[in-house]
Amino acid sequence: MAADNSVVAKLDAPALKPLALKSRLASTPSAAPKYSVTVKNSAGQPVIVADPRATRTLVALMDVHAVVGGAACHWGGPAAFAEIMAAVHAQMFATQGRQWHEAFNFVNDAGHTENGIYALRALYGFDGMTFDTLKGFRSIASKFTGHGESHLNPEGVLVSNGPLGSSLPQAQGLAMGDKTAGRDRVTICTVSDGAAMEGEAKESFAAIPGLAAKDKVNPFVLILSDNDTKLSGRITKDSFSMQPSFNALATLGWNVISVPHGNDQQAVYLAVEQGIAAAKANPKQPVCLWVKTVKGIGIKATVENSAGGHGFPLANGEKIPDWVTELYAGDTPPAEFVAWGAALRADWEKKEADKKAKAAAAAASAAPAAPAVKKDKVQAGLAKGAVRAAQEGLPVYSVSSDVQGSTGISAFQKALPDRFVEVGIAESNMISVAAGYAKCGYIPIVDTFGQFGVTKGNLPLTMAALSQAPVIAMFSHIGFQDAADGASHQATTYIAAVSSIPHTCVIMPSCPDEAESLMYQAIQRYAADRAAGKDGESYLFFVGRENYPMSWVEGATYPWGKAQVLAEGTDVVLIGCGVLLDKAISAGKKLAAQGVKATVINNPFVNHVDIETIGAAVKAAGGRVVTIEDHQVVGGMGAQVSHALSRAGIAHRMTSLGIPGEFGQSAYLAEELYQLHGLTADKLVASALALLK
Repeated sequence: MAADNSVVAKLDAPALKPLALKSRLASTPSAAPKYSVTVKNSAGQPVIVADPRATRTLVALMDVHAVVGGAACHWGGPAAFAEIMAAVHAQMFATQGRQWHEAFNFVNDAGHTENGIYALRALYGFDGMTFDTLKGFRSIASKFTGHGESHLNPEGVLVSNGPLGSSLPQAQGLAMGDKTAGRDRVTICTVSDGAAMEGEAKESFAAIPGLAAKDKVNPFVLILSDNDTKLSGRITKDSFSMQPSFNALATLGWNVISVPHGNDQQAVYLAVEQGIAAAKANPKQPVCLWVKTVKGIGIKATVENSAGGHGFPLANGEKIPDWVTELYAGDTPPAEFVAWGAALRADWEKKEADKKAKAAAAAASAAPAAPAVKKDKVQAGLAKGAVRAAQEGLPVYSVSSDVQGSTGISAFQKALPDRFVEVGIAESNMISVAAGYAKCGYIPIVDTFGQFGVTKGNLPLTMAALSQAPVIAMFSHIGFQDAADGASHQATTYIAAVSSIPHTCVIMPSCPDEAESLMYQAIQRYAADRAAGKDGESYLFFVGRENYPMSWVEGATYPWGKAQVLAEGTDVVLIGCGVLLDKAISAGKKLAAQGVKATVINNPFVNHVDIETIGAAVKAAGGRVVTIEDHQVVGGMGAQVSHALSRAGIAHRMTSLGIPGEFGQSAYLAEELYQLHGLTADKLVASALALLK
């Protein structure tokens, strides 16, 4: 590589003019917020803004509906941002002579606070929203998803968010595109301190002021909420302090305005007003409002929680009336909020009474209750396998990036607290650090959600393999298993994304016992390869979030590299793996009831297809195969099985059930999305019968 010194003659071309893209964002609301407070602007004039207490109360009420439906929700983040969002929206919606979105680009990188924006905008009646609209939050019937998604809610979301740090660079592009087009528009982007740990965010922290100094960026206002808190706890305590990074923003070229009281509505309003004015006055220097906030503010228990109540702590409507009262701190809450909370409490009371009545009826019945099937999360098995290997003396070391409680590796970290490190919210850095540990003779295990592992971590996974520094990964919440969080968190391309990385083995265990056995074997194989002077392989485990039976077959064993035959037949072969294997098992039973004999196969080694086992079964069934997976059809497990069969010269006709080239969306439960996309036992049965015609 060298400098490009070639000479190309300049050409004449029509003036550069962007395509005429009509904005789909909803228009400026005509009414003031239903519940408001009054602040004063810099000129001393009164300004009406949405009451942050009302925003927080609406967030709590809508969250109860979602958790009752089965979805997890966010609380601490939107609570912290309430004053910021109230001030920003008051000034955007005060635009005169044109639509608000013609004067402002608004990008929320802090996707976990999006429900706070929904609540705030419902106060304005934005896009026809009402309080009843909020009751569908995170449901499959609502466009108000767990994080902001423009493909479902283009009226409210300009740039989709969710993965921290991913929206800020797009906001940078918006401001640069507006500059190129000669538009008069200010870009406002809200980010969290956790997002600031991501590499993408740090690139924009440097690039925005650097390019603005060259007059390539329109007025830009970055609003940074700093409360030293992330999903699993305090940032400084768990990983490292971000204060030096924030102190360096001024050195990078930002006009930093410090806001020490970020939950004081008057102070925040003036700071936002000052920031917008400064950015307009000098577009060559973007503005950063460094706002000190309190995560979970409004509820004493969540303020005191180490994670600031990141996840909504209520599981039902039992305590929501108390929350409504506490959020108004001695003032009288609006009557409709009190009534709403009371209705949720009454619903909880009724359900509790129904449970007790049902239990009493069961106790009075002569029929003994069927023994419960023992279940657990599949990732619990992975952690057990790691602990077992460590207890036998192997140098297993955990490198995490904030979500270890969700991925399951926290069990290892608690059992062996001197054998892990958390690098902060930085998935790419996590995998690269693990590669360094591998070169130092350790057996590193990384963990995060599948979506972040295969996107932010793809190049580091490749470079780890290229550096002969293999890693073991626990990537959880794959596919539609992360139902409530929505499309931005739903990994639906994970198999395709990593299967072709050399020296990488993709494994999808379907139950905790299988996960424990395969993790233990992976660590043993890793150690044996390295001891023999071999490069070794990276082992990437993909699991869901729901509970599954400990095993599918009593006394099962899990030989390395082998598919598991769970039922034998000669009419058709059903192949599943991971979170949807149970659908294949169920379909096999349904077919048997119709006189159709199906071979049911568990195929955990996705990119190392056990052609011996699968090929023999396919031949015996006359080449008839149906696969099912929580993944896009393109590049998925079924595609790899078909390719392996073709390479082996085994004729077959295959129907692959998977996601048909679409993004997901929020739903209370993964099963709702499986039904929507035809990833069901009944669809497997119908597909098998079609092949038999």
